Amino acid sequence: MAEAVQLVRTLTQQDFDRFAAISGDDNPIHVDPDFAKETRFGTTVAHGMFLYSVLEGLAATAAGEAAIVATSLMFPAPARLGDEIAFAVEDATPGRLDLTARRTRDGEIVCMLTLRLGRRS
Repeated sequence: MAEAVQLVRTLTQQDFDRFAAISGDDNPIHVDPDFAKETRFGTTVAHGMFLYSVLEGLAATAAGEAAIVATSLMFPAPARLGDEIAFAVEDATPGRLDLTARRTRDGEIVCMLTLRLGRRS
């Protein structure tokens, strides 16, 4: 299957603040622009689980009736405030889904999700 972008979203501070409120993860790297400005990132960054949640939503649709039996998740680069992120199902084969979240400006992967699928009992 060729790469098919499912969703493109520009990350906002409101995204980070809302995810912090619902998850309880109010680490200042996500919610305090003044604090984050002084870090190596230079600005606030997305919660890893925010990125994962978007990919998991795409995966649920792509998996159809299959059950998710194993998950592999990596965050190779930060997703910063203002980054436009393309969330995609990159490959779907029997028993496996590969999904990515990439910055559109440079194509760098910020989140990779691999799911092993099985039959529902």
